[in-house]
Amino acid sequence: MLETEIIMEHKTYQIAIDGPAGAGKSTIARLIAGKLGFIYVDTGAMYRAIALHFLRQGIGPEAEETVAEGLEGITVTITYEDGQQQVWLNGENVSGLIRTEEVSNMASAASSNSLVREKLLQLQRDLAYSENVVMDGRDIGTVVLPEADIKIYLTASVKTRAKRRYLELTDRGIPCNIEEIADDITQRDYRDMNRAISPLKQADDAILVDSSDMTVDEVVEEILCICQKAKSNCDGCHR
Repeated sequence: MLETEIIMEHKTYQIAIDGPAGAGKSTIARLIAGKLGFIYVDTGAMYRAIALHFLRQGIGPEAEETVAEGLEGITVTITYEDGQQQVWLNGENVSGLIRTEEVSNMASAASSNSLVREKLLQLQRDLAYSENVVMDGRDIGTVVLPEADIKIYLTASVKTRAKRRYLELTDRGIPCNIEEIADDITQRDYRDMNRAISPLKQADDAILVDSSDMTVDEVVEEILCICQKAKSNCDGCHR
């Protein structure tokens, strides 16, 4: 097991993990934060909460006027209770309501709206400047935290990501079709990579980690080793 202590040189330490949908960013980021004793900031959950709000209100993410009205007074917060993340939308715990495909697709569409992104950007930055954080998303290393100490671009093949999502949904008793899931992932990748605002891309100084043929533990160990090497320039940190 790798030693996880990192000697802090700055007021806070920021680890940014970007990548496409279904690459396992949230799982990996949460585990890395736990190993290091950092705060895990689930930006995807924050976007999903806003997406749920839009769905409930019948707001389309393309309509600037209604989006602006829908965002007025909205609050999205994240807390941890007994080590479990809780997502709150206007004081309501929506943790169990934001993981559906409908919410996922709305979140992807809404994330391209500049008003939505501005709403969440400052909150994310404020937290990163006050706490040591692991933050995952699609533009963390390029836009939200461009000066992050460590930047990871975590990806996996569409086939691998579709299989993971299929197993996740079937384990929860949700009927699904793996081919449709793969199509959704492909379409979401295209939207995320080609949106006008903060498109998904690997930052120039980000390290690529392809998890297609890796276990969760192997990915965690790889990223912890990258963190250690960045701090100590140690040898023997490559798999």
